[in-house]
Amino acid sequence: MNTFEIIGAAIGLAYIVSEYRADRWFWPLSILMSVFYIVIDFSSGIYANGTICCYNLVMSVYGLLVWRGAIQSKQHSERPVSSCPRHLWPWIAGAVVLLTLLLGWLLGLLDESRAPWIDGLSSALSIVAMWMLAQKYWQQWLLWLIVEPLMVYLFLTTGNYASAALYIIFEIVCIMGIIRWRRLTKAGLPQ
Repeated sequence: MNTFEIIGAAIGLAYIVSEYRADRWFWPLSILMSVFYIVIDFSSGIYANGTICCYNLVMSVYGLLVWRGAIQSKQHSERPVSSCPRHLWPWIAGAVVLLTLLLGWLLGLLDESRAPWIDGLSSALSIVAMWMLAQKYWQQWLLWLIVEPLMVYLFLTTGNYASAALYIIFEIVCIMGIIRWRRLTKAGLPQ
C-alpha cells in the first residue's frame, strides 16, 4: 500500500458518497478517481480495469453533460433518476456477455494478466454500469453489486489493500444506493 493508492481510495470514498446522493459533484470526483485508478490498475497488472478507467474518464464528462441536461434533454434541466426501460435489458445482457468473452480472451493472451476472466467480467459490467449511471438509471447499482466483490478479489491478489477495503465499502453503498435511487425514481426527483 502506498500514499498514491491511499489518496485514490480517499477520493473513491467521496466519489461513492456523492454517487449515492445522486449529487452533481459525483462526476468531477469520478474524473479524478479515474485518473488515480488508471495508474493503480496498470501498475498492478489489472489491465482491463485500467482500460475501463480510461473509458470512465470519458464517460464522466458525458455523464456530467447528461445529468445537467446539456445533452439528451429538451428542457436542458437536470435529469431525474429513473428506471431502465425493459426493452434495453436484452441489449444490456448481450453487451455484458460479448464484452466479457472479448476482454477475457484478450487478457488471456497477456502473460502478465493475473485473472483474465474475472478482470474481463468486472470490466464488461463496469462498461455497461457506467453507461447506465450516465443515463441515471437506478438499476446501475445492481451491476455494481456484482462488480465490487470481483474487484475486491483482484485488489487483494495484487496487494492493493486500501483499494480492496474501498471496494468493500462500495459494496455496502451499493445496497444503500439501490434503496435510495428506487425511492428517487418513484418520487421523480432529480436528486
